[in-house]
Amino acid sequence: VQLQASGGGLVQAGGSLRLSCEVSGRTLSAYVVGWFRQAPGKEREFVAGITWSRWSTLYGDPVKGRFTISKDNAKNMAYLQMNALKPEDTAVYYCAASYTALVKRDRSYEAWGQGTQVTVSS
Repeated sequence: VQLQASGGGLVQAGGSLRLSCEVSGRTLSAYVVGWFRQAPGKEREFVAGITWSRWSTLYGDPVKGRFTISKDNAKNMAYLQMNALKPEDTAVYYCAASYTALVKRDRSYEAWGQGTQVTVSS
């Protein structure tokens, strides 16, 4: 499976952005699509995940109540709606696919797309 993230940009604190992840290849075998982020000097962090065949979701604690993950199976797209953005949300955001289970551990995700930069100004 191949993934390509897009939609990043510069936004003021309190603003919103929607990231998109195009999934291609063996989409039927991709069990979970997740979003991760990595800020400079910090470890990669789980943001949100969704099961491809159902609507089970999981969120990282820092984004609960502000971010929403969704998908469109017909378009092979996953989305991350980010609201009430904070400067600490600034990072490179990646989408990834796991063939195992909906988990936060990044080592469980076998396929990764390139990142898209999100910058939140104060």
